[in-house]
Amino acid sequence: MKRDRYSAFGSWGRKGLASLSLMMPLSAMAQESTDAAAISANIMDLAVGLDTVWMLLAAMLVFFMQPGFALVEAGFTRTKNTTNILMKNFVDFMLGSLLFWVIGFGLMFGVGGFVGMPHFMDLDAMAAIIDNGLPIEGFLIFQTVFCATSATIVSGAMAERTKFSMYLIYTIAISVLIYPVSGHWTWGGGWLCDVSEGSFMQRIFGCGFHDFAGSTVVHSVGGWVALVGAAILGPRLGKYGKDGKSKAIPGHNLTLAALGVFILWFGWFGFNPGSQLAASTEADRVAISHVFLTTNLAACAGGFVALLLSWAKYGKPSLSLTLNGILAGLVGVTAGCDLVSPLGAAIIGLICGIVMIYAVEFIDHKLKIDDPVGASSVHGVCGSLGTILTGFLAVDGGVFYGGGFSFLGAQVFGVIVVGAWAAFMGWVIFKLLDKFFGLRVSKRIEEEGLDIYEHGESAYNH
Repeated sequence: MKRDRYSAFGSWGRKGLASLSLMMPLSAMAQESTDAAAISANIMDLAVGLDTVWMLLAAMLVFFMQPGFALVEAGFTRTKNTTNILMKNFVDFMLGSLLFWVIGFGLMFGVGGFVGMPHFMDLDAMAAIIDNGLPIEGFLIFQTVFCATSATIVSGAMAERTKFSMYLIYTIAISVLIYPVSGHWTWGGGWLCDVSEGSFMQRIFGCGFHDFAGSTVVHSVGGWVALVGAAILGPRLGKYGKDGKSKAIPGHNLTLAALGVFILWFGWFGFNPGSQLAASTEADRVAISHVFLTTNLAACAGGFVALLLSWAKYGKPSLSLTLNGILAGLVGVTAGCDLVSPLGAAIIGLICGIVMIYAVEFIDHKLKIDDPVGASSVHGVCGSLGTILTGFLAVDGGVFYGGGFSFLGAQVFGVIVVGAWAAFMGWVIFKLLDKFFGLRVSKRIEEEGLDIYEHGESAYNH
């Protein structure tokens, strides 16, 4: 009995151990699967966190461009208008941020062909539409700083003779209408970037319009509005003599202007690389590094060729034109910084640096439009030119790389459409403001300076 009992137990035990031995691997496999899923989720969470931090860091760099613009504009204009210049650059961001949050964001990224449907501060609704895996609040602030950049470009071209109250009104127009609508066409899923089967761009060009970080969407929009505004406003007192010849009105502080350009150059490393909106994968790291390089090369080439050309034309290397040459290179490469090679970026910078100088002369001497800081040449002309040059120099699809003329055609078409929209809307808005309220300050205020009369305080108390 004793043997039988143990034999029975041995038989049962062997079966039980066999069952346990089968169950243990299954249990271990289940545990490993759970651990793998948790690890994968953690990695995905870390990737989204890294992308978010990169996007917000880039937004901070682009925000830092606001003081850059303020210093450039202040340095290129006269002492008596410095407070006015600084105030307008604060207003651009304060008012523009509020308006873009309330309505502009929805118009730009909402559902629609011509323009998006505004959602009036409903970020949950916008998050469902955009759904790019990033926090909607962060994406909003990233897009806000770009909108503010477009608005502040106009300030410099119309400096030293514009009523501050009128500046507030057209800042509203840019932030809630001009920029968001054309931005929707290009970045918000609108018709210029729509390459779905049967879409207009697909049927006509076989590809969509490409503007990686805003040569056209941001800079040329601001530049063309600035040109139209400066034309309607008229030149500063004493800018043109009785014979019609242009007279130089030097800015009061090139040191400020130079510091401003250094700040803008620094901020551009958020403006262009930040538009990748991700940094967590190898492809992102390579793309960001490439855009950093192309951005810097274009700036250097634009600045140096402007230095040489100004030296050849005027007998001296001009600091002010060199500064604008740097900005021209930066503006020009912004559209295709992701698509062109380092050599292509340097070529874009060289061409934009040269064209900028001739554009400044043409607008000043031939068109008789007074632009104190050269904003229309740097941002309007070079923003459009750089976008078109992308059609030639893009490694994938460019004319010089065997891509044919389809992509170039799409680029030219997009530049014309966006430029016409910005110029026309700017003309309508400025004409209406001038007719009903008057854009310009009185002769006495312009002569004595806007600081005291418009703001009751001066930037310099000597």
